[in-house]
Amino acid sequence: MAMVWLLFHLFLLHLLAPGNANLEGDALYALRRAVKDPDNVLQSWDPTLVDPCTWFHVTCDADNRVTRVDLGSAKLSGNLVPELGKLQRLQYLELYMNKLGGRIPAELGRLKNLVSLDLYHNNLTGPIPPSLSNLSSLRFLRLNGNRLTGRIPRQLTKLGNLKILDASNNDLCGTIPTTGSFSKFTEDSFMNNPRLEGPELMGFVRYDAGSCY
Repeated sequence: MAMVWLLFHLFLLHLLAPGNANLEGDALYALRRAVKDPDNVLQSWDPTLVDPCTWFHVTCDADNRVTRVDLGSAKLSGNLVPELGKLQRLQYLELYMNKLGGRIPAELGRLKNLVSLDLYHNNLTGPIPPSLSNLSSLRFLRLNGNRLTGRIPRQLTKLGNLKILDASNNDLCGTIPTTGSFSKFTEDSFMNNPRLEGPELMGFVRYDAGSCY
């Protein structure tokens, strides 16, 4: 009988303990609070529901962990939030063609399973976070059509799985790294950045040469 009661109490503790679904739901709801949503595409993002897997534009795996957020062309404005870094199994973050502004949160560098980061055609400002170099699974990085500034982080050349990079149509400056995964990208990936000085020439043009803000 004592064993039965012990198992019963352990079961209750399991039910009452905050699970991953709650944490991920909180993270997504933080994004909802930070943006304006004129077409109510986030109306189903109800924080009173335990499982965000029931929300529109959210996809989960068999363990009810969020793997996709699909909000491209949703007319959203506002800022991205650092809480997105808590979506540990996220593979696709699709926020392209909105009116999102502010900086790209450095916390996105925690998304170790991320395959695709699509933030193109928004109003994002500030630098490309060097922390994105931690995304070892990343294959697609599209940041084009924003107002990003600063240097292209040399750390990004460590992304060995990166297949597509588009940082065009921003206000990036300095030289373009040419080592590692960047050796296969053409200048089209960086076009229409008036302050970029062109590819880094090893032994001739230093990566950190000149001022760049």
